[in-house]
Amino acid sequence: MYEVNVLGTLHMTQALLPALTASGDGTVVVLSSTAGHSTYEGGAGYVAAKNGARVLAETLRLEIVGTPVRVIEIAPGMVKTDEFATTRFRGDTDKASKVYAGVSHPLTADDVADTITWACTRPPHVNIDLLVVRPRAQASNTKVHREL
Repeated sequence: MYEVNVLGTLHMTQALLPALTASGDGTVVVLSSTAGHSTYEGGAGYVAAKNGARVLAETLRLEIVGTPVRVIEIAPGMVKTDEFATTRFRGDTDKASKVYAGVSHPLTADDVADTITWACTRPPHVNIDLLVVRPRAQASNTKVHREL
């Protein structure tokens, strides 16, 4: 989790930042999570990794202010994909399905992609520092309305 979310983000940004700056209109998107903004039981590793991604975005924004590059952080909440919960629970599909039980409309990968597209297509002088996106049924990481 740490290698992908923190080191991967760091290395890719370091590698691409010169070209983004030279373009005169660069955008860095950091995909964090609501987990990086609020903890929950059983999520220490993921919470720490996503918090690291969040802090990378905040720090980079400070370091490159005045350059023609904007830094956008997208922090999704509950997103249902075929892989995420199953991976989280080490292949236990029964446990994974309980994450979404009773939630009629969790976010989808397409919802997150649409959010990223929207943020990146704002006029170049507009920076979306942080966009938190959750399904309507999710008030926080630990408060979800379920219809059972």
